[in-house]
Amino acid sequence: MYAEYLGEMFEVMQAADGQEALALVAASIPALIITDVTLPGIDGFELIRQIRGNVSMRAVPVICLSGHGGRAHEQRAREAGCTRVIEKPCMPEMLARTARDLVRQPL
Repeated sequence: MYAEYLGEMFEVMQAADGQEALALVAASIPALIITDVTLPGIDGFELIRQIRGNVSMRAVPVICLSGHGGRAHEQRAREAGCTRVIEKPCMPEMLARTARDLVRQPL
């Protein structure tokens, strides 16, 4: 649902799991990454850590979109290198607004 909504404003690439996401960002550095923490294979925290380990990816904003809430979860995401944490469910408009803010596109 989020990818479909964001696809009206951004070029969206999707990955089925963390390994596929790493391959996608290695092939083309995106303007923004949105990930859940619950992924098949490597989890979102490890995905973010690996992305941040790549010098060319350190400035790319990362939104952690997760159904897990709480301060400890948010801290873990930020320690991994996440720029923003958004708790699901969230309205697609709010996610789009945050994405625009992070990539500095006008509303």
